[in-house]
Amino acid sequence: MIAKRFSHFLAIDWSGAKGRRQKGIALALADGAGGPPLLVERGRGWGREDVLALLRDDLPSDTLVGMDLGIALPFADCGAYFPGLADSPPDAPALWARIDAVCADDPHLEAGSFVSHPAFAAFFRDGADTGAQFHCDGAEHGRGRFRVTERAQARMGCKPYSNFNLVGAAQVGKSSLTGMRMLNRLRGHLPVWPIDPLPDTGSVAVEIYTSLAAREAGRSAARAKMRSFADLNRALVSLGSPTVVGEGAIDDHSSDALLTAAWLRMVADDARRWNPADLTPSIARTEGWTFGAL
Repeated sequence: MIAKRFSHFLAIDWSGAKGRRQKGIALALADGAGGPPLLVERGRGWGREDVLALLRDDLPSDTLVGMDLGIALPFADCGAYFPGLADSPPDAPALWARIDAVCADDPHLEAGSFVSHPAFAAFFRDGADTGAQFHCDGAEHGRGRFRVTERAQARMGCKPYSNFNLVGAAQVGKSSLTGMRMLNRLRGHLPVWPIDPLPDTGSVAVEIYTSLAAREAGRSAARAKMRSFADLNRALVSLGSPTVVGEGAIDDHSSDALLTAAWLRMVADDARRWNPADLTPSIARTEGWTFGAL
């Protein structure tokens, strides 16, 4: 039963940057009872380990958590995350555990040891090199391997990039790998849909893509980022949400989180979002899915 399943909606704009704290992390919370979404502030700013602690220990009950990161790597296109590797992980939880183990000595949930590891480096594209296995045979584009959900995003007018990409403004690899370290440490505390079944009660995390929320608020892919309160509030009104207080400029991490928290509140009771046509049990367990990609 999806209707009225959640009481709170937390959107997390994530970051794969180095350091104890990341300027790119922003959290926003929307109350199911109504009202404008609110930024969740934390002193000098958020770090990945701070977010982990909140999700593990201080999350409001029955919260739908949206995380702007890839919860797995491509699998279906090549039949494995790392084709040719004898002990390539068989599913997403095993992938998370492998990344976290390889990066055990990396501080602040960083993932540099994984992308430089001799067994895995050839699958990634970084600023100096494109790994020999960055593309799967028969790749249709130059952006690297895609999950099935990223192909669904592209059909909806978004411009996804591969989670194996580590370079450029469109890189999502570092944020996803650091996020998978966090997900490994949340096992037993917070289920992650669709890798875990949607429980009847309690909180659950999903992958989000903030551009999907922006598009449903009437903004094009090229205008998905909102850097003024005026633009953000127009988008919130389009989603049926009360506006936030403020004027002038706002950073796009905060605006992404605020808009997506309101979007999660709007769409969480839509059963279609939980049952996309291309989501098979195998894909759910290996690649996961982006909530809202149909």
